[in-house]
Amino acid sequence: MKSAPKAGADHKYLTIADAIEQQIMSQVLKIGDKLPSVRVLSKHHDISVSTVLQAYYHLEGKGLIESRPQSGYYVRFNPSRFPGKVDKSNPQQNTRSKSAESIIEEVYGDFSYPGITRFSISVPSPEILPLAQLNKSMAQALRDLPANGTQYEKIQGNDLLRRQIARWSMQWDSNLKPDDIITTAGCMNAISYCLMALTKPGDTIAVESPVYFGTLRFAQSIGLKVLELPTHPDYGVDPDDVKKAIQQHDIKACFFVANFSNPLGYCMPDEQKEAIVKLLSLHGIPLIEDDLYGDVYFGKTRPKSCKSFDEEGNVLWCSSFSKTLAPGYRVGWVAPGKYFDKIKRLKLYHSITTGTAPQAAIAGFLATGRYERHLRKLRSTLHGNSLNFMQAINTYFPDDIKMTTPEGGFMLWLELDNKIDTYRLYTEAMAHKVSIAPGTMFTLQDRYHNCMRISYGMQWTPKIENALKRLGSLVKAAK
Repeated sequence: MKSAPKAGADHKYLTIADAIEQQIMSQVLKIGDKLPSVRVLSKHHDISVSTVLQAYYHLEGKGLIESRPQSGYYVRFNPSRFPGKVDKSNPQQNTRSKSAESIIEEVYGDFSYPGITRFSISVPSPEILPLAQLNKSMAQALRDLPANGTQYEKIQGNDLLRRQIARWSMQWDSNLKPDDIITTAGCMNAISYCLMALTKPGDTIAVESPVYFGTLRFAQSIGLKVLELPTHPDYGVDPDDVKKAIQQHDIKACFFVANFSNPLGYCMPDEQKEAIVKLLSLHGIPLIEDDLYGDVYFGKTRPKSCKSFDEEGNVLWCSSFSKTLAPGYRVGWVAPGKYFDKIKRLKLYHSITTGTAPQAAIAGFLATGRYERHLRKLRSTLHGNSLNFMQAINTYFPDDIKMTTPEGGFMLWLELDNKIDTYRLYTEAMAHKVSIAPGTMFTLQDRYHNCMRISYGMQWTPKIENALKRLGSLVKAAK
C-alpha cells in the first residue's frame, strides 16, 4: 500500500514531481521514455527514497507515468497525441428547430436510476469530498446554533460565513468585506437574483456560447432575449466581440464564466478580464460573473476574477461551495457591488433567508483551515482525472474527434463527426448505463448537435475507464 508523505516532505516531493511534469508537458520526456530510477533520483537530489517514491506516486495518480514491474517508471502521457482542439464558436442568432427542455429533463431525470456512470453531472462525486469532516462541522453547528439551527438566519446571511468568504477572496486580490456579501441557496440562485435585479422582460443579455443551460433557461423563463457571443475554447469571449455586440444591440447585462467555464472549461486571461470589465463599465452595462470553478485550478495559483478589476461596483460576483465541498448544502453567495440593495430586497421577497445549519456548518469548516487542505487534494485528483479521461478518449474514440484541454474545473467538451447526434448517442449510451450531456442543452440556438459535455468529477477507476471505452465504441458505431 502506498503511504502518505511524512510531515515536511510535501514541498520536496511536489518539487520533484512538478519538474518531471514540466518535462513531460514540453515533450522533453515522451511516451515510452524511462524515468530515472528511484535510487538515482534520491542520490542526485539528496532526498530520501520515500520522497522520490511519493513524487512518482503523485505523477502516477495523474496518469502521467506508469510503473512496469521489475523495470521502473515510464512516461505514458504526451499532449501532442491528443485529438485536435475545438474551434471558436460562432453562434448564429436563429431559434432552434426543436426545444431542448425535454432533453434536459431526461438527462437530469436519470438520477433515480441505479448503476449509472454519470458523466453528465458537473459536481464532484461523494468519494472525493471530505464527508466525515463535513458531518462533524454540521453536528457542531447544530449544537452551537440557537434553537439547534431551527430559527431564521439573517437576511444577508451567516456572519462567520460571510467573513470567511471575504477572507478567502483575498487569494485573487479582492478587497471584499463581509458586508459586501449576500448568501444564497447556491450559485444559480445568486445568478437568478442578479438577472431579476438588472433586467425586465424583453431586455437582451449577452452570454458566452456554449453556456450552462440553467442560466439560459432561467433567462428565457423571465422573458429575456439571449445574445450568444463567439467563444474561444481556450480564452473565452473576446473584448472586440463584446464591443461589436454593444454597438449592434441594446444589451442590459452580460453573463460570463471567466474561470474554467461550464462547459468549455476555458480560463480567460487576466488582461482580457480587465478589458471586458473596463469596456462594460464605460457603457454602464453590469457584468454577472459566475466564478463557481475558480478554486479548482490546476496551475500554481488561483486565477483572478473579473471582480478583481472592478473599481465601480459594476461586477456582480457569484459563486458557491457546490462544486468544491457540498453540492447538497446549496450554500452560495453574491457580492453585487452597487446593486447590493436590489439583490438583498429580492432575496427577502423570494426566500427571506438561506438555510441556517448548512451555512454555519460550512463556515465552521472554513474557519478550521480544512478547506485549503481539501482543495489541494481535490485539485490534484481532478487534474489527474482530466489527464486520464483525455488519454482514454484519445485511445477509445475516433481519430477525428476534437476536445478541449481545460486547466481547471470538471468538464471536457467534445466535438464529434457532424453526422452524429449526441442526443441519440445519449439514449444509446443509457442502454449501457452511461449518461452524457448532449451539446444542444447548452444553447438556445439550433447548434451543437454533434457535441457533448463530459464531467470528470469522480474517482478514476477501471469502471470509469470501461465506461469511456463503451462510449467510444458507440461513437465509432454512430459514424
